[in-house]
Amino acid sequence: MILLISDLHLEEERPDITRAFLELLGGRARAAEALYILGDFFEVWIGDDAMTPYQLSICQALRELSDSGTQIFLMHGNRDFMLGKAFCKAAGATLLKDPSVIDFYGEPVLLMHGDSLCTRDEAYMRMRRYLRNPLSLWILRHLPLGTRRKLARKLRNESRAQTRMKANDIVDVTPDQVPQVMQEHGVRTLVHGHTHRPAIHKLQIGEQAAKRIVLGDWDRQGWALQVDEQGFQLTAFDFVPTQLALPGSP
Repeated sequence: MILLISDLHLEEERPDITRAFLELLGGRARAAEALYILGDFFEVWIGDDAMTPYQLSICQALRELSDSGTQIFLMHGNRDFMLGKAFCKAAGATLLKDPSVIDFYGEPVLLMHGDSLCTRDEAYMRMRRYLRNPLSLWILRHLPLGTRRKLARKLRNESRAQTRMKANDIVDVTPDQVPQVMQEHGVRTLVHGHTHRPAIHKLQIGEQAAKRIVLGDWDRQGWALQVDEQGFQLTAFDFVPTQLALPGSP
């Protein structure tokens, strides 16, 4: 069994999401061959050298899962694209390129964060190209910590404001992009996050049936995609109320 999640947007200010994630690590994920986290794992990440005690605790929880035998794969999102090799090494995780084709029980499956499919959002795509440029990343990683924190806050506030102002179809995937990218990679199944619109979309690519599975964001409830010999199952689950949380949980 394989589990896929995305868009947890982990931050200290949301202990309910943190608890739900730690419960997943201690429960279902222990029985999984692998856990794939397809971006926006953290709400913000300004560099492996700037880990807070909270982020370090998440890293250690991942390490415990990895040491128990579950493989962990992390993909960058638009919020945490500065996650680096040092974090992954400490967490016992493997950094996955976006996009990547992975074999799930004999079927090639295309995994993406999903933001690169939103091509109608031209302003965002310009910013994405700039921020993901290797030179830009090098400069960002070498800025003083205080400057990085201010820049992260500015980008996050601007992103939220612009998303509220944009039409729904602009911040969703561009329909034409989906079959195109799937054909380029020779797959009939695409799994991505980013849009916060969980669903399984049935598609037709040429004469073949295909599907696009959109993972849900962890805001009001958690989402996980389970893959096994029986197929793909996307399910939501409620967060445990604070008063029912296990003793010692954050």
